[in-house]
Amino acid sequence: MSDVVSYPPSWRKITFLMTGHIQVQDSRCDLTLPVFIPEVKRMGGQSRVYLGDPTSPSSYPSSARRSLFLRVGAAFFAGFFVCLAVVAQYASSNQSCLPFSLFTALLPTHAGTPEWHQYPPAEPTNAFPSMFPSSVGYPGPTHAGAEPGVAATAPAYPLHSGLVHLVSPTRFSQDNTKARTKDFDIFRSWGSLSPWYSIQRGKFGIDSGPGAPDTCNITGVHLLHRHGARYPADYSRGTGPGGFASKLNMNAENVTATGPLSFLDDWTYKLGNEGLTPFGRSQLFDLGVSMRMRYGFLLKNFSETNTLPVFRTESQTRMLNSAQNFALGFFGYPLEGQYQQQIMIEAKGFNNTLASYRSCANNDIPSRGYRGQPYADAWKAVYLKDTVPRLQQYLDGFELEVEDVYAMQELCAFESVALGYSKFCELFTQKEWEGFDYSYDLNLWYGVAWGSPVGRGEGIGYVQELVARLTQTPIETHNSSTNATLHNAVTFPLGHSLYVDATHEVVVLNVLTALNLSSFAAMGPLPTDHIPEQRTFRTAELAPFATNVQFQLLSCSTEHDPQIRVIVNDGVVPLTNLKGCQDHPDGMCSIHAFVDAQKENIRSTDWNFVCNTDWTIPDGWETTTGYPPL
Repeated sequence: MSDVVSYPPSWRKITFLMTGHIQVQDSRCDLTLPVFIPEVKRMGGQSRVYLGDPTSPSSYPSSARRSLFLRVGAAFFAGFFVCLAVVAQYASSNQSCLPFSLFTALLPTHAGTPEWHQYPPAEPTNAFPSMFPSSVGYPGPTHAGAEPGVAATAPAYPLHSGLVHLVSPTRFSQDNTKARTKDFDIFRSWGSLSPWYSIQRGKFGIDSGPGAPDTCNITGVHLLHRHGARYPADYSRGTGPGGFASKLNMNAENVTATGPLSFLDDWTYKLGNEGLTPFGRSQLFDLGVSMRMRYGFLLKNFSETNTLPVFRTESQTRMLNSAQNFALGFFGYPLEGQYQQQIMIEAKGFNNTLASYRSCANNDIPSRGYRGQPYADAWKAVYLKDTVPRLQQYLDGFELEVEDVYAMQELCAFESVALGYSKFCELFTQKEWEGFDYSYDLNLWYGVAWGSPVGRGEGIGYVQELVARLTQTPIETHNSSTNATLHNAVTFPLGHSLYVDATHEVVVLNVLTALNLSSFAAMGPLPTDHIPEQRTFRTAELAPFATNVQFQLLSCSTEHDPQIRVIVNDGVVPLTNLKGCQDHPDGMCSIHAFVDAQKENIRSTDWNFVCNTDWTIPDGWETTTGYPPL
C-alpha cells in the first residue's frame, strides 16, 4: 500500500511507502530512501502532501476542505524532510542521478555543507538552437597572415607566471622561527597542485633559454603536457578536502570556530569531483595560444604536404577537455578541418602509453605502485606537529588530526584553482607551506618517479613511441603499454613536424624517469625527517597543473648532425648523463646519440618483469633508477 505525493512537473515522481520510505523515480535511476513523514490526515481515502505552490488552485484536489494553514504546513514539513533524507542518502551513497543543488538550497547551512551548482541545466526551457545558428553568412573579407614563431625569431622568450585569475592571500600566519623570504610564492608551493610557470633560466643546470640558439633553426616539436587544474577526488571517499568537509559538517552543531578559523562558521564545500575547473580550462587554452605563438610556423609543413596534425589524449573528461581547450587556443574556433584528435581509452584492459598504469598489474599493489604515501605521511607528522595544536585552540567541538590540517592545506590549493581564492591559505606559515610542497615531492618521488620500482617501466612505452617518431620507424614489437591497434599510419603518423600528447602528471614523471634524465635524481633518495637544501626534484617544477615537456628538434650551422633539446616548463634540461651526449651550453644532443641512448633504455627495461612479476621489496631498499630490485 502506498500514498502518492503530488509534485510540480519539474520534480521526479515520489511515492510514499507505508514501510517508512519514499521511492524516487528518475529517468536515470530509481531510489528507495528512508524518510520521516509528519502525520498527514487522510482525505477522500488518500493522503496527499503537496510540494508545489500551496496557493495554486491546481495543487488542490477538488474534495479538499481542510484549512490552508494545515495544507501549507504539511507540505512544508514533508518537503523539508524529504529533501533532508535525500541529501543524507546522496552524501552516503554518491547517487549521481539526483541534482544535489536542488536540495541544498532548502537546507540550513552548516560548516562543511556541500554547495554544488549544476550547469548547464538539463532541459532549459528557452533553448531554441534553430533560432541561434553558429553562422549566418556575411563573414566579411579575411585573410590569414604569416604564422608566428617566437621560439625561432624573438631575442627574448615570453615567460609564463601561471597566476592569471588567481588571488594571493593578503597575509600568512606568522612563523616566529623563520622570516618570510622575498621570493616565496605560495602558488609555487603546492607540489603537483601548483599552476605551471616558466622555470628560471639555469635552474636545471643549463644557462640557456628555451628559444632557438642563434645558429639553429627549429624543425620540429614533440609536446607532452598535463591536464589543467582540476577538482579533488570524489567527495564521498571520506578523505582529503571532501572528507574534512564531511567530518566538519557531521559535527557542525557542536563546533565553535574563533579567530582565524571563524570563517568556518559560514564555510561550505564548493568543490566538484576531478573535472577541470574554469582556471584549468584557461590554462590549457593559454598553453595552446603560447605554443601557437612559439611554433606556429611548423604548420607550414602540413600545408605543403596537404595533411593535418594528429594530437592524442584520453577518454577521461578532464583529459579530453584539456586537449580540446588546448586545440581551441592553438587553432581557434571552429576546430573542424584543422586537426584530428585521437582519444585513447583510459581503462583497465586497454593499452595506453598516456595512462600506462592502467595496464601495469603491479601498480595496483600499494607496496609497489604509488608507494609514496607512507613516506609523505611520515613527513606530515614532522612538519605539522606544532600546527595541529596551534589551530586547535581556535576550534571547539572538533578534534583536529594531522590529516585534517593537511586537508586544509589541500583546500587552499584546490579552492584557489577552482574559485580563485581561499581563506585556508592564510592559516599557515611559509615554513608550513614549504613542508606541504615537500610532502608532494615525497609522494611522487617514491610513487611514480626515480624512487619508484615501477616508474621507469610505466614510462618506457612513451619512450618507444618517441623513438619511433624521431626515427620515422614503426614499432615492431609491442611489449609494453603501447597499443598495437592504434599504431598505424592514420592514428600514429610518422614524419610530422608537430606532435601534441595530453596526459597525467604521474605519466610525465614516468617518462622523465624512463628517459634517464637523472640530473633530477642527483640528490638521491628523499628523507622524511627534513627538507634537503637545493633539492633537484620538485614536483612544482616538473609536474604542476598543465606542465609541459617540449622535445625541440633543431638544425644548426655549428653542428654536423640534427639536434634535440628537452625543455620542461621552459627550463632546459641537461642531457650529458645520456651516453653519447656531450656537455653543451644550450643543452643540445645529436638526435642520433639521443636515440641510441633511448634504445638502450628500452632494451634494459623489462615491462613484463616490472608490471607482471611477483617481486618483493626488501626492508630499507631504495632506488634512484625507477626500477624494481633484481
